[in-house]
Amino acid sequence: MRALIVFDSLHGNTAKIAQAIGDALAREVSVRHVDGVSAAEVGAVDLLIVGSPTHGGWFTEAIKGWLDQVPTTALQGTRVAVFDTRTPPTRLSRLFGHAAPRMANSLEKKGITLLVPPAGFLVKGIKGPLDEGELQRAAGWAQEIAASIE
Repeated sequence: MRALIVFDSLHGNTAKIAQAIGDALAREVSVRHVDGVSAAEVGAVDLLIVGSPTHGGWFTEAIKGWLDQVPTTALQGTRVAVFDTRTPPTRLSRLFGHAAPRMANSLEKKGITLLVPPAGFLVKGIKGPLDEGELQRAAGWAQEIAASIE
């Protein structure tokens, strides 16, 4: 099974989570920044995982633009999961939300059903670092994905 993890990362935290997920999948995995991935590459993989930091409740413009370019036909038959990095819950985050559920909604509008629920991984403050244990939690989420495929 070929997997592609596409992410955007402004301060390096989302990149670390993406790599931890890729390392834990134990499959043929490519972990790539969104700037280096063409939308056409999606049709060549069995599993697509997309990750973004949360900014103002949304995923980044780079991820949004990339998802907009991915043809729905390329996603048919591809298993898909999404994750974000986010600060701990506050009144504002409860009001504005997080990136992963919004990415999920964007994909569901294209007719895609996610393999597992969207995941969020915590950072301390806007720039991080990641909360303790989040890399291990990301690896556990990857194992959940792998188990749902088998």
